[in-house]
Amino acid sequence: MTHEPQCARMFSNWNRGCLGFLCLCLLTAYVYSQTPAVGADENPGTTAQEPAPTGNSSANNPPARAGRISFLKGEVSFLRAGLDQWTEAALNFTVTTGDRMYTDRNSWAELETGPYTVRISNNTDLTVTNLNDQIMQLGLEQGVLRLSIYQLPPGNTVEVDTPNGALTVEKPGDYRVDVDRNGSYTFVTVNSGGVEVTGAGVTESVESGQAVKLTGHDTINVESMPMPPPDDFDRWSEGRNRRREAAESGQYVSPALPGYDDLDEYGHWDDVADYGPVWYPTVAVGWMPYRFGHWAWIGPWGWTWVEDEPWGFCPFHYGRWVHIGVAWGWLPGPIVPLPVFAPGLVAFLGGAGFSIGVNVNLVGWFPLGPGEPFFPWYHYGGDYLRVVNITNIRNVTNITNITNINNVHYAYRTIATTAVPRNVFANGESVARQVVRIPPDQLAKAQVIPHPSANPTARAAAPGKPVSTPPVHSRPLAATARPAGTGRSTAAYARPTSAAGRSAPAEATRAENTETTRQSSSRLITRSSPPPSALPFSEERAAMAEHPGRPLEPAQMHNLRVGRSAGPMMDREFPPHLGPVIHERAGPHTRMR
Repeated sequence: MTHEPQCARMFSNWNRGCLGFLCLCLLTAYVYSQTPAVGADENPGTTAQEPAPTGNSSANNPPARAGRISFLKGEVSFLRAGLDQWTEAALNFTVTTGDRMYTDRNSWAELETGPYTVRISNNTDLTVTNLNDQIMQLGLEQGVLRLSIYQLPPGNTVEVDTPNGALTVEKPGDYRVDVDRNGSYTFVTVNSGGVEVTGAGVTESVESGQAVKLTGHDTINVESMPMPPPDDFDRWSEGRNRRREAAESGQYVSPALPGYDDLDEYGHWDDVADYGPVWYPTVAVGWMPYRFGHWAWIGPWGWTWVEDEPWGFCPFHYGRWVHIGVAWGWLPGPIVPLPVFAPGLVAFLGGAGFSIGVNVNLVGWFPLGPGEPFFPWYHYGGDYLRVVNITNIRNVTNITNITNINNVHYAYRTIATTAVPRNVFANGESVARQVVRIPPDQLAKAQVIPHPSANPTARAAAPGKPVSTPPVHSRPLAATARPAGTGRSTAAYARPTSAAGRSAPAEATRAENTETTRQSSSRLITRSSPPPSALPFSEERAAMAEHPGRPLEPAQMHNLRVGRSAGPMMDREFPPHLGPVIHERAGPHTRMR
């Protein structure tokens, strides 16, 4: 890719006439044409009867698209996929397939994911049924949802499943969906755009300026209704959309970058020679990236950074940080249709002697600078390594030719390394107040490692403190067979099973060619078949004892789902471990508190 450095130089002055604009268009078109469908099959409606993952295929890559909790008001509860304990929701926490949110009285929440924003009002029970590069599928059990679709890329599907019908968005626009607490009716309002309603024997389009009421389940009735007047929740949602549209930061970043509209309020942009547009946060003296927050365990990426500041999402999962003079600035990547989410753009430090006192092992990391490659600590295949780098920085080249990590000269290793005791890291505890100062000679001896050899506790897998289970519908378990190979079907389903609902033996529950689903009188109706249920976190964590701190590979996850042992890790990690991997000792692990 010999033309990339030339394009990067063109970007050094963002407003340099039509020549720079032409380069931007060419780069965007090139990256879009080269970007594989990271993290999902071509058919968004894949079912649980998929064959076992094999080889180094890109079909099993993590999704490029992830969700972000971007606004919280009042009491909002969160249930991670694979956990059975509800916790407090947290700003900037990464949301993905299988996660569930509940808003209490007088509470609102907002979820950003690429070119879509989801907002929920009080007493709302929402599940992210599926989220990847082709589909965002939501399950609305009860309550009020507002959906803003800014763009609908070709081949993408946005679906909202309710007890009275499945809603498929047909064009960009603004939508509202109200579901009765008992699931007896669903009210659909199309402020702009258009949706298709599907259910038992029903397919009907609802256009801009129209509203309908859906009733029934086995037989769906669609009744035209007058457009309701806006309420406070609608007006707040409209105000959030206007804020996004007016954000100056939108001219410097991809419109599919979650959280860019927060940057205007908390910093400023400057055009810097050699770099182009750089965003400087308004922070205290001594601030540095990846220190004021904590590490959380979020599948399929594993260790994922969660920043404390309200603006702290896109600058920590996209682009690179750069130290200019005495200030840190964020350098966004090129403007591309689908930026690739990274759990944390850092390199980890470890090795023999990276400890303090007696047997207090440390975990260290530092931010990657411009041009420095990101090496994922989770499974990937195909062209993922190149794509996750070129969509997040403009001048990284020949990354796949790096065979010795010592040949990478990191700019910020000596000035921006953060280190904490390993138990602080593994528990997902706040970092800033527990940082350990590393003497320069000890830091110089530390080695860049593929990932920390630290398995997460249950505390690290959740966004906040445990809370009581909210008043949501309880779903008894029932095993139902799904037609093999059907990507699109109108069928009843309920939320993918969490660890809380597992009462059948594991072998029977995960039998091949069957999917365990939750069913009740208020089952949701879906058009796209949901993905397999998340494995219980405890089961997944136990299988990681052979290789602590490394997320299980797709083939290992498949083995667990069908009742077999996970089996060995097959990926070749880079950079390599400095010595034999030490297995985790069996014993109790920290619970959430």
